[in-house]
Amino acid sequence: MVDSAEFDVFGGVTTDYYDQAVIDLPGRWKPMTGWWDARMRIGVDPYSKYTAARIDTEIVAYARNGEPFPGINFASQDYLNLATEKRVINAATEAAERYGVHSAGSSALMGLTEITVELERKLATFLGVADATVFPTGWGAGYGLIRTLVRRNDHVVIDVLAHACLQEGADAATGNVHRFPHCSNEGVERRLARIRAENPGAGILVVTETVFSMDSDVPDIAGLQAICTRYGATLMVDVAHDLGAVGRGGRGYLEIQGALMTVDIIMGSFSKTFGSNGGFVASNRVELKLALRYGCGTLTFTNAISPMQAAAVLSCLAIVDSPEGERRRKRLMGNVMHMRSSLQSVGFQVLGEPSAIVPVVLGSNGLSRKMTSYMLNHGAIVNLVEYPAVAKNGCRWRVQLMHNHTREQIDAFVMTAVAARDAVSSGVDRLLSLVTA
Repeated sequence: MVDSAEFDVFGGVTTDYYDQAVIDLPGRWKPMTGWWDARMRIGVDPYSKYTAARIDTEIVAYARNGEPFPGINFASQDYLNLATEKRVINAATEAAERYGVHSAGSSALMGLTEITVELERKLATFLGVADATVFPTGWGAGYGLIRTLVRRNDHVVIDVLAHACLQEGADAATGNVHRFPHCSNEGVERRLARIRAENPGAGILVVTETVFSMDSDVPDIAGLQAICTRYGATLMVDVAHDLGAVGRGGRGYLEIQGALMTVDIIMGSFSKTFGSNGGFVASNRVELKLALRYGCGTLTFTNAISPMQAAAVLSCLAIVDSPEGERRRKRLMGNVMHMRSSLQSVGFQVLGEPSAIVPVVLGSNGLSRKMTSYMLNHGAIVNLVEYPAVAKNGCRWRVQLMHNHTREQIDAFVMTAVAARDAVSSGVDRLLSLVTA
């Protein structure tokens, strides 16, 4: 049993403080709450931040205990700054006036509006496929699609670092889940060959992403689709982080790789570039539409996306698919490249391919928490990613760039990062005195 009076705020992880021995189910989480509160007391809990104004490149954020910290914002997912764009706000406002603020039903019943149906049509056209289906959340789209397609006797072959919604969907759908080494097409082919030899009649779903958000790396999608076709497997690709924000036309790495209209099934989220919650599934398999409407728990049995959200996404899509969208992506990518090269020039390890996410490797739990605390208290707002989202002591910053960031803001962030590293190297006591001053 965990002694809740003792907490390792620098070395411990969340799972250390879950007490399985307690029969009171909520009570199992009490030690974890104590651990997080102990981290908050000394300034090394960077999570559950909140804002009191629009997301921008400079904001005032608040810690979980209500303490404010102003700074340059590299922690928000609004890659093209469309969530605060006046045209998008006006579109959402007009939709709210016309349709109300709530869908008031699932998409299988009376939750659809004409504006959501229009969004599905235009999204399919944008992606060059026959049909698209909109979900109220990106999580629901990924998880629900796998649960709809895969039955107990089928197989899922999934990248070991795929998003949690995809991992949990696979595990909930079948016991035949085969995780392959990250971005390894060879690993996929080995597994498909074995499955086909043993189960020639089984359905197989291969699951990957374009941009992996913790490493910003990109697999060879065109090659992977060819492998899947050869073995009679269906390929599903999550494009949440690059759709709209990457590529000349905004179609992401599928566009860059020439794989856009060849992938079996595309799913994604609106919450990174398109100014709203929500997600989608798109493909040339028109039979998926009603299968998802009537046979997908995360769509059939939950309220549809609201009309104002659908209007916001439609407005964002119009900007993304325009010369203005291309200009915004060009500036965003300029910011990305400047951030990556600047961090590397001062000795930080930066992962992956160019995207709006710049993962910066920090290492141990203690070092990462101290450095992040320094950043937040010195005007550089950034998200720390630690276990279980990444490996233990494989912590990193997930620096998120936006179109509106200036070079001066990026340079200021890098200078603060260097100062944080220097402060930590000088010792814990000095750092904590800086944090609590």
